[in-house]
Amino acid sequence: MSDPVETAILDLLAQVPPGKSVSPEDVARAIDPESWRRTLGHVRAVARGLARQGKLVILRHNKPADPDDFKGVYRLRLPQEGDPAPTPANTED
Repeated sequence: MSDPVETAILDLLAQVPPGKSVSPEDVARAIDPESWRRTLGHVRAVARGLARQGKLVILRHNKPADPDDFKGVYRLRLPQEGDPAPTPANTED
């Protein structure tokens, strides 16, 4: 069973040219155009998990950010050669 948010993130990233990114708002609007703001927290949580798995990169100021330690405005992009390795999940949670 696949999470619809994960599916939406990966589908949107597959549609953009290599090296380009999508905003979490784009993902939330693709899932629920009417109440997309309620979905933003779940988009962030799923994006963090995907970044830890190495399936995407979270960008802050157009630079890769630590998925466990970023704040503010961010974007999502597929990994590229030269990106830092994903951060292992914190097992103390």
